[in-house]
Amino acid sequence: MTDAWLIQNAELVNENKRFKADVRIRDGKIARIAERLEKERDDQVIDATGLWLLPGMIDDQVHFREPGLTQKADIRSESRACAAGGITSFMEMPNTRPPALDRDTLEAKYARAAETSAVNYAFYMGASNDNLEHIRALDPKAAPGVKVFMGASTGNMLVDDPATLDGIFRDTPVPIITHCEDTPMIDANHEKARQTYGDDIPAWEHPHIRSREACITSTRLAISLAKKHGTRLHVLHISTADELALFEPGPIEGKRITAETCVHFLHFGGKADYDEKGFLIKCNPAIKDEADRDAITRALAEGRLDVLATDHAPHLLEEKAQKYDKAPSGLPLVQFALQAALQRVTEGKLTLERVVETVCHNPAKLFDVKERGFLREGYAADLVLVDPGKPHTVTRAEVLSKCGWSPFEGTTFSSSIVSTFVNGQRVWDGQTVNDDVRGQRLAFDR
Repeated sequence: MTDAWLIQNAELVNENKRFKADVRIRDGKIARIAERLEKERDDQVIDATGLWLLPGMIDDQVHFREPGLTQKADIRSESRACAAGGITSFMEMPNTRPPALDRDTLEAKYARAAETSAVNYAFYMGASNDNLEHIRALDPKAAPGVKVFMGASTGNMLVDDPATLDGIFRDTPVPIITHCEDTPMIDANHEKARQTYGDDIPAWEHPHIRSREACITSTRLAISLAKKHGTRLHVLHISTADELALFEPGPIEGKRITAETCVHFLHFGGKADYDEKGFLIKCNPAIKDEADRDAITRALAEGRLDVLATDHAPHLLEEKAQKYDKAPSGLPLVQFALQAALQRVTEGKLTLERVVETVCHNPAKLFDVKERGFLREGYAADLVLVDPGKPHTVTRAEVLSKCGWSPFEGTTFSSSIVSTFVNGQRVWDGQTVNDDVRGQRLAFDR
């Protein structure tokens, strides 16, 4: 399979600049960026006139369900969806079955991804009340970070022992990423809802059960522990306007405490969306109100929020069709996430340069990803070509995630993903995934 490519006449978007140039790809790397490069003998040429050329998106928050829950998703199926969506690297969460709470389980996931993943990959180690010694022994190059569930989670992954939590924040050798919701508050709110609605709790009650108070209480605790120990903390999926004042605006460089939000928090908001989508948009933390959506978008624009990701978490439609207590939380998002982010550019709420910064540059900086996330000579040729003038209406028939549905069905995005390159190989040509392509294990420059 050749990976000699020449992309001509593209508009490159990189490091807060937009400029016309050609890009030559050789041996999996960006070999040259310049104006008017000449075709060489073995080049495959793409005329990218009118197209944007971006670094591939690095999604630092996904759940691919393998091992243990592969009826919903697996690394192969979800990485193919990533490829179609312009995501060239993912970082996957540890709450699989068994959870990735030690080195052997973590490495087993890497071995499986090497066999099946269409894009680049990394896996977090998880934290529990009884694996602190495994965390202390973690090789900083083996995982992007340690995931701490400071709220409700599956299995053995809710860390609620104060001494253990303090030890994790004190001793973890890599960044800590946190899911912040206060479980006692959620449980109390849930019981109130049961008393009011019985077994028929409506979807729009979810943001009252997984309340803004539960979010901000837990986020404050994480920040206080990080400040106490000087921990490099990254708070995931901010969903409320209330939490935003806890984070500083400005460039990610030099920050010890950072935060991210997710594409669905920029897209959905309020009772009308719950009335239309029901439990299809039930997720944790919950999608809140329109005012929260707008405040989060502004915070992303000003640098108070640093990263935009997905929290891709597929479930089967028959599971989502159950009543509130049994309908699981989580949305499949990777295939259309970049288009959803770029829609905020069309709306004038984010600049194109800022989207690239939050989905490409900042994840690479935060986790010390080696030679990815930028359009730079010598870096891996992880690239995505976007047609900003070709609208795309999402249909169920095109969904590549194993769960077979998308919360964006019926949505028309103003842009389309034309091509995705992973390590210089075209894995998506706008129509199909090249199943011969395999991603690489992400390396961390630590």
